[in-house]
Amino acid sequence: MTSASGPVLQRSSGLTQFILAPNPGPMSLDGTNSYVLRVPGSAGAVVVDPGPLDEAHLQALAGAGPVKLILITHRHADHTAGSARLHQLTGAPVRAADGVHCHGSGTALQDGEVLSAAGVEVRVMATPGHTSDSVCFHLPADGTSGSTLTGDTILGRGTTVLDYPDGTLADYLTSLDRLEALGPGTVLPAHGPVLPSLADIARAYRSHRLERLAQIRAALDSLGRDAAVGDVADAVYADVDPSVRRAAETSVAAQLHYLRGGAAPQ
Repeated sequence: MTSASGPVLQRSSGLTQFILAPNPGPMSLDGTNSYVLRVPGSAGAVVVDPGPLDEAHLQALAGAGPVKLILITHRHADHTAGSARLHQLTGAPVRAADGVHCHGSGTALQDGEVLSAAGVEVRVMATPGHTSDSVCFHLPADGTSGSTLTGDTILGRGTTVLDYPDGTLADYLTSLDRLEALGPGTVLPAHGPVLPSLADIARAYRSHRLERLAQIRAALDSLGRDAAVGDVADAVYADVDPSVRRAAETSVAAQLHYLRGGAAPQ
């Protein structure tokens, strides 16, 4: 959110706030939620997903600090483009699953790693599927049931694109199962509003994927088993807005790869 005086820090949970980046669009929804994590009263802060290279946004994040650590949920530019600049502004190391996106003294994140900064315990979970390097950050002490920053693995509105071939459906379904096992904690997505009950949302996402698989199977029965991605997308996503047509085709390709036992779709 922005106002006449600039970006606004908004409360999202007991241990988190966020600043909405000015990058709305068909894929980013209202924009990227750049989260600021800290125990109330802490002298430091952790920033998750600095977002785009927008100076006013990054200055606002730096001003919410002092920033001690910068974390990245995955490689896409609407999450990473501003990370090097925020590192320059704050001196804080940037850590991501892919070392390409680490800066300063930051090292690659590891699945199961437990971080402690600004009084907050952050547990790293590898959740590939949207991309191969996607991670979520679980905050077990954030409220009665904890919270999880889900990046683009679970959105606050709509469904997630599988960025095939980097992201695959088999990985994504496994990641949803891991998230469901965390229970009814708060969902803190990188795009869209905060949601209740991670377990319920993860189950709903899985159900949606299985429904799409059933539709694609039906399309293949009609079009033939070797139908091309574009033809299947025409059948299953006939009403999709042109602005997200490519995303629909990418998800179709991921689902065809899954149904064909790992063989690359046409």
